[in-house]
Amino acid sequence: MDIIISNSDGRPIYEQITGQIKSQILTGRLAAGEALPSIRLLAKELRISVITTKRAYEDLERDGFIETIPGKGSFVAAKNTEFVREEHLRLAEGFLAKAVDVAKTSGIPYEELAEILQVLYKE
Repeated sequence: MDIIISNSDGRPIYEQITGQIKSQILTGRLAAGEALPSIRLLAKELRISVITTKRAYEDLERDGFIETIPGKGSFVAAKNTEFVREEHLRLAEGFLAKAVDVAKTSGIPYEELAEILQVLYKE
């Protein structure tokens, strides 16, 4: 599992870990049932605190991305298709919100932005 921690990223380390693991699950790079590294092992590999890794895993479990089995470890949860769809919608909304902000700041009219989206979507 590839996780890259960036000191220049404005987000806390646990959020960087959570975001990257979510992304790998949503794109299928991590499959349902696949084992994740132990909290201690991941902390050691990333050279971070065990508490930070534990927080990331707790957030992932709370959001339904992983499940932890005491004595066995943490595993990618079976995908709930509706949940995955909602997560993708949320991601798309975030990107579109950024595009709208750039368009407004740059004086790009709604119609032109909608046309760009339509062209990109049909490609």
